[in-house]
Amino acid sequence: MGYKIRFLISTLSASALLWCATASAETSTNAMQNAIKNGSTLFASTSLGSRGNSCMTCHRGGGRSEGILPNGKSIPSLIGAAATFPHYNKRAGQVITLDMQVNSCIKNALLGKQLPYNSKKMVALVSYLTSLSQGKKINIIR
Repeated sequence: MGYKIRFLISTLSASALLWCATASAETSTNAMQNAIKNGSTLFASTSLGSRGNSCMTCHRGGGRSEGILPNGKSIPSLIGAAATFPHYNKRAGQVITLDMQVNSCIKNALLGKQLPYNSKKMVALVSYLTSLSQGKKINIIR
């Protein structure tokens, strides 16, 4: 009788652990998908600046297409861009992170207020931009 009870308890415990692991994976996947979706929405929103522009003003197609700066200069798509951070920025004279680059664009191109690092908006934007680099090789030394 003791063997059957121990077996039943072990089986129930294993089932509970498997259920918890599955629920946790689903929760983390949903959280990541929500962050990417929110970042995509922010990327297209004019709420980050004071010019009435969005990130998509320069980075067309949600960053998936070649873009153009207000001065007419072409810029590459953002596909794979997150895989190049951190990197040395000659103009800044220092190594910069993706968060720093996002804030530079908000401050200089959109004339907006820089986002606090690790804020929900920053996490969403970085999640979205990083999603555009899914599967790309990391290349921080260039």
